[in-house]
Amino acid sequence: MAVVVRNLRMTVEDFDQFVELPENADKRYEFIGGEAVEVPSNAYSSYIVVRILWRLAMFVELNNLGYVTGEGGGYRVYGDRYAPDVAFLRKGKTLSKQGYNPDPPDLAVEVLSPGNTESEMSLKVVNYMNDGATVWVVDYESKTVDVFVPGQKAVRLTEKDTLNGGAVLPGFTLPVKDIFPAHEEHHPQA
Repeated sequence: MAVVVRNLRMTVEDFDQFVELPENADKRYEFIGGEAVEVPSNAYSSYIVVRILWRLAMFVELNNLGYVTGEGGGYRVYGDRYAPDVAFLRKGKTLSKQGYNPDPPDLAVEVLSPGNTESEMSLKVVNYMNDGATVWVVDYESKTVDVFVPGQKAVRLTEKDTLNGGAVLPGFTLPVKDIFPAHEEHHPQA
């Protein structure tokens, strides 16, 4: 579940200092619309993330296109601070060793987890696109991927469709059905 750290709005400078505190070293936070939010996750979401990440990373590495980061990588995006589940950053852009990367990703992948709110996700998608990023929002409950490309109409893909890298990653394809396990063995909490 997403945990709002403060109900009061804070500045991005306050946030940058907050996340550097020793007690926050093992936590992941995003700065969304003026609030620090602890990033939600679960093992199943992480599993879906890995299924996407390794396919993207292989393609990017084999074609020497840049960098793919996982859910631990944070980025400065349109004044906020986000930690996309998977991100692609073109070769030639900065890949920071500390803090939130100054260059936004070219592609951000967000896998929905319990606790993600619709308003937060909408704001993040708009801000990613304002900074020129393509966004894939993956919903494992409905087994869909919503694709947002700056200047284009959003598209919803189902398991019958194939996701492609578009102008950001020309030649990359991934059948949506391959994102989700063929038969699920996860069990809801008792």
